[in-house]
Amino acid sequence: MNKKKIIQIICIVIAILLIGFGVWKLAPMVVSLFSEKDVISVDPSPTPSDDQREPAVQKAENPIDFKTLQEANDEIYAYIQVDGTKVDYPVVQSRADDNFYLKHRAEDRAYSESGAVYSQSANGWEFLDPVTVLYGHNGYGDTFFTTLHSFEDKAFFDAHDTFVIYTPDRKLTYKIFSAFKYDDRHLLNSFDLANEDVLAEFQKILLDPPSVVKSVRDGVTLDKESKVVILSTCITGQKENRYLVCGVMINDEPTE
Repeated sequence: MNKKKIIQIICIVIAILLIGFGVWKLAPMVVSLFSEKDVISVDPSPTPSDDQREPAVQKAENPIDFKTLQEANDEIYAYIQVDGTKVDYPVVQSRADDNFYLKHRAEDRAYSESGAVYSQSANGWEFLDPVTVLYGHNGYGDTFFTTLHSFEDKAFFDAHDTFVIYTPDRKLTYKIFSAFKYDDRHLLNSFDLANEDVLAEFQKILLDPPSVVKSVRDGVTLDKESKVVILSTCITGQKENRYLVCGVMINDEPTE
């Protein structure tokens, strides 16, 4: 083998070594480059701006100190205020005796002829029943439900169209749609309101009472989803009759 051929072989070997060294050094960079190109980039969900965020649920003010009331009597579950009247009372329901609060105070369960504003066990405490009945005495001065009789005056009825019931975490607003004299039957025991047909017929009575003494507000409709509260009280000198003020829930707000 001559000298020229030896030099060529050496050059080829050196070239191979250099190429191999270059590939060894560049391979990670090439792999990384192609890997970055092949990976699909997914941007994280953008953080919404203040304008894009859903507004926080507005909570209504709750002026009732339920903590103090319930420390004195844990059967207090709501509070009612009727616009234009002196109805401004806690609402109770006895776990043991439906008529307990007919002659006992809400604040401390002490005996009292004038009783309290109360419901019976046929109704829950959440005001989700199609009809809830609240009872209160008439005739003990202007206390409890006595001033509901103001709704017998058409002008007063027209000028005062709402009442509010507070629970520990809700403000429930009711539109008063009728007020009228009725007989003394127990409403929730006399009508099977779980039956949709019976409920519909009962709602017709409330919307258009069969009574000479009545006030009715136009434009109110009721259906099977309606939540009605009836305020029931006595009529002085008429033991066989009751005076009913009826409202349908028009607003249900969480409270602070």
